[in-house]
Amino acid sequence: MTAARYLTKSRFKLALECPTKLFYTGKPEYANQSLEDAFLQALADGGHQVGELAKQYFPGGVEVSTLNAADALAQTQALLARDDVIIYEAAISHNNLLVRVDVLIKRPGALQLIEVKAKSYSAGKDGDFRNRSGKPDSRWKPYLYDIAFQKYVALAAFPDYSVSSYLMLADKKAACQTDGLNQKFLLVRDERSRRGVKVMQTLTDADLAVPVLVKINVDDVVNSILSGNTSQDLPLATFHESVEFLSKTYSDDSRQASRLSTSCKSCEFKCNAADQSKGLKSGFAECWQQQLNWREADFQEPTVLSLWNFRKTADFINDGLIKLKQIEPDDIGFDGSFHTPLSTTARQWLQIAKVKDKDDSAFLDKVGLQCEISRFRYPLHFIDFETCTAALPYFKGMVPYETIAFQFSHHVMHQDGRVEHSTQFLNVAPGSFPNFSFVRALKLALQNDDGTIFRYSNHENTVLNHIAEQLKKSSEPDKDQLIAFIKTITQSGKDHTPGWRGDRLMVDLLELVKGYYYDPATGGSNSIKAVLPAMLNRSAFLKELYSAPVYGTAQMPSLNFKAHTWLKIENDQAVDPYKQLPRLFNDASEHDIELLSEVDELNNGGMALSAYGKLQFTQMSDYERAELEAALLKYCELDTLAMVMIYQGWMDMLNH
Repeated sequence: MTAARYLTKSRFKLALECPTKLFYTGKPEYANQSLEDAFLQALADGGHQVGELAKQYFPGGVEVSTLNAADALAQTQALLARDDVIIYEAAISHNNLLVRVDVLIKRPGALQLIEVKAKSYSAGKDGDFRNRSGKPDSRWKPYLYDIAFQKYVALAAFPDYSVSSYLMLADKKAACQTDGLNQKFLLVRDERSRRGVKVMQTLTDADLAVPVLVKINVDDVVNSILSGNTSQDLPLATFHESVEFLSKTYSDDSRQASRLSTSCKSCEFKCNAADQSKGLKSGFAECWQQQLNWREADFQEPTVLSLWNFRKTADFINDGLIKLKQIEPDDIGFDGSFHTPLSTTARQWLQIAKVKDKDDSAFLDKVGLQCEISRFRYPLHFIDFETCTAALPYFKGMVPYETIAFQFSHHVMHQDGRVEHSTQFLNVAPGSFPNFSFVRALKLALQNDDGTIFRYSNHENTVLNHIAEQLKKSSEPDKDQLIAFIKTITQSGKDHTPGWRGDRLMVDLLELVKGYYYDPATGGSNSIKAVLPAMLNRSAFLKELYSAPVYGTAQMPSLNFKAHTWLKIENDQAVDPYKQLPRLFNDASEHDIELLSEVDELNNGGMALSAYGKLQFTQMSDYERAELEAALLKYCELDTLAMVMIYQGWMDMLNH
């Protein structure tokens, strides 16, 4: 007997992104750029303990833990025979529609559906989840359509019941009343390596007395979705028609062609080199091939999806302007002027022009960059932070998603060109709040001279501003000195009054890349993980220096490497240095490791953040913990060394 092909809420949300994805999902012959390991996904996403915490606020419930749909439906039906019941992970179906409800509360004649999300909510900012025009706010649409689908199925399955819908979210205004709440929900694997959460016996009534999660009725906005007042977000005119259409599409396993759009850029059904070597298919390529009649060679040409920081990509696609070589200056509003630093449109045109001219040479505004460099003071300091935002607070007085700064790396370049990995900080002890010791260590590392400090992106500035606010509320004896230090190297955010701009304000290396340098090998990306390999392949100086085992010697001291050779060549190309680092997750597939490595460090996920989560929320041996900490130190050290390498490459280019 063939198993039912249920349209679940996750598949429904996937189909709202693109109906064609329903055809590819779950098929092993198609590449899928999503994490395969549920446990690793839990670490990367963060906040999976929130779901377990939510159950504690609704005690006495019964969990339907089976993943088998038929068994889950039977168990749920039996539980619903009771007049009053709370069910965790209840299963409800109608025809071939299936939902699992995080928390279902049944009272006589009434059902409450509670969808728990590890997302922060601020009543003042988020309100009723609508934008100014009264439509669902774009930031909340995935969650609202999720619970709307659940309500639709529940109403169809139980027409005689009133059904109310709720989101349960992390309350940004709810200060935790106890210490160590997040340590009481540990991530574990079951016998099938599935992710689970173990609630520690140390959880007390005091931990739950003042909830850090808030339950919000969303019937008003959900009913507007169900009534079809938001049809622009649906494949057909109404919610009902759209669900029926997608239900049949999935049941029939038919491919629905979708219009090409900007969302194609993030399509998970693309193939990378590793996928191609395994013979996997690309759903993305199939779509574009069918709609554009492309051949294999067409996919080798850059498209408007790669155009940096461009806001009219959707218009270009609708007008049939797909490849960069089709774009003209007027199309992007470029007036032909190249100023110092590069304007956004000038940089965009530079990217386009190099494609049109088949020019693979790097661009460097030597005059402009030299002018910037003339302002720098030696010794130069290169710093990088690793941070996380935990859904469940660490300490009494903290709110959900407060920033935790657990690691930094610090390289120094002297005026004679000498480079050393000078200092580092790592505090991943479970339940330890590292932020204040983090700033003390950073102050010690930077206070001995007035040399220029470099960061890559605004992340470090934002983190230090946040820690300054935490210090203000603290009783730390040296908080005034630490805040004063922070203000010397940062500038205030928009919300700070009065504002400040430090006299030793950190220089953003990313802004220098945007303003003065472009290498076609980066494909339009300014990520350090794209710029570094391009620079290593470009610079003869870097090739000569780092192809020898000099790193981690007296010539170039390191805190974590000994006589290391960073530059290795394969197929005439420099091997990405990040691929030389030790594995942070020995039980993860190469597929998942590659995905985590590619994640932008400012987003959820990423190697270091996931490793930090593992150290905080899982049980492991002392040996495994020591190995993971050692690997984290090497990862962060390479982040600041990458900044050094880029700077060294520029200096070499300026001198030739």
